[in-house]
Amino acid sequence: MASNKSGGAQQIDITQLPLAQLNQLSQQLDQEIEFFANSLNQLKMAQTKFVESEECVSRVSPENKGKEILVPLTSSMYVPGHLSDVDTVLVDIGTGYYVDMPPAKAKEYFARKEEFIGKQMEKLQPLLQEKYRTKQVVVEVLQMKVQQQLASQQGAGGAAATS
Repeated sequence: MASNKSGGAQQIDITQLPLAQLNQLSQQLDQEIEFFANSLNQLKMAQTKFVESEECVSRVSPENKGKEILVPLTSSMYVPGHLSDVDTVLVDIGTGYYVDMPPAKAKEYFARKEEFIGKQMEKLQPLLQEKYRTKQVVVEVLQMKVQQQLASQQGAGGAAATS
């Protein structure tokens, strides 16, 4: 083990690890990959909702006042309604808080949220790619060790058969 002087992190030559530890490392990497992939997926879904909300708010305009619209009660159930107030919209800002905003401000809010989530996704993607690369290296070393072990067992078995 060589100690990294910059941050106290240690680098380990994985070719020196036994098969059991390589398997454990592989499983740990699988869990981390799954966690990062799920996080990225959740961020993407949230970003999509903000984009959709921004598009919906952009349709709230004086020329649409009084027009019939579909109002969502749940994610899959809508009821007919009429657009009566085009000067303000009610925006869910999280943790049970709602704010009345003019449509232009709501659009800005959703755009900021969308941008923030995009930046978080940009930070997460390289981490996920690095985990994939590390997993690939561990799998290659694991396969190499298994082949070496099989070759040594066959060699030992062949030597015992000739004696």
